[in-house]
Amino acid sequence: MSGAAAPANELAAHLAAFVAQLRDVKRASPHTVKAYRKDVADFVAGLPPGPAEPGRRELRRWLVQLEEQGLAATSIQRKLASVRAFFRFVRDRRGARQDPSRLVRAPKAPRRVPRFLTEAEVDALLGLEFAADFFGARDRAVLELLYSTGCRVAECAGIRLRDLELDDGDGGVVRLFGKGRKERLGLLGGPARRAIAAWLPWRDRRLGERQCPEHGVLFVNHLGGPLSSRWLLELVVRHARRAGIQKRLTPHGLRHSFATHLLDRGADLRTVQELLGHANLVTTEIYTHVTMRRLREVYDRAHPHGRGHESTPNH
Repeated sequence: MSGAAAPANELAAHLAAFVAQLRDVKRASPHTVKAYRKDVADFVAGLPPGPAEPGRRELRRWLVQLEEQGLAATSIQRKLASVRAFFRFVRDRRGARQDPSRLVRAPKAPRRVPRFLTEAEVDALLGLEFAADFFGARDRAVLELLYSTGCRVAECAGIRLRDLELDDGDGGVVRLFGKGRKERLGLLGGPARRAIAAWLPWRDRRLGERQCPEHGVLFVNHLGGPLSSRWLLELVVRHARRAGIQKRLTPHGLRHSFATHLLDRGADLRTVQELLGHANLVTTEIYTHVTMRRLREVYDRAHPHGRGHESTPNH
């Protein structure tokens, strides 16, 4: 069979192999695999029956339907990305030359400025008093590590003891595994290193002989199991409230704060890109909008002819 794509029934037959490749070859996260599977299955299920091969017309009709359902542009972009990946997989599998999804564009989404904390708000969060027990030591270590490395919540949950290297001095590094299991190093500052060092004895006493200390996850719950991303979200929200922070904060907000504060203090964009694990510099560039906005606020407040001053020129 030749053509731009495969008939709907053949596409459905390719879906299991596509999902297996995502999971076993590309090592995508379970969340990504689940989202891609659902997006592609929904698209294929909506195709008209018959042997006709779907092309650009069917893809555009599907995008219009998504817009009519009230989906946000970002959600439509994600769904189209899933279907594009699937069409590339089918094209390569069938040896076809054309890919109908390549020429289809999703609606543009407004570029949102990331929500982040000021340095004073971070100081309030990390300056909280924590109980001198298993839970207090763990929570402090989690918060310090999130801000020190700028890691994603799933990366934090997946850190194992073998990924951790604490210096004899006042620092350390941790291996982080990002999207597609891409590895990078996260840097630990003094507060993060001390918090993790204080947490490890509590962890070891709770686990006892139930888990190999060299291969077990760094952060565990009271039963000795790994922490979920949802639990880490609740941890950050709970302590942000304790610190009196009014804005809505998530673990990703600490990642945004990490990047923003580095740029504010003179770090170059390439370095921040590497520390965040961004594959594309364009993804990191959104933080320059944040810092420029803050520079404008400082300028307007401090400059004699800034917007915050009602001075009248003498000429």
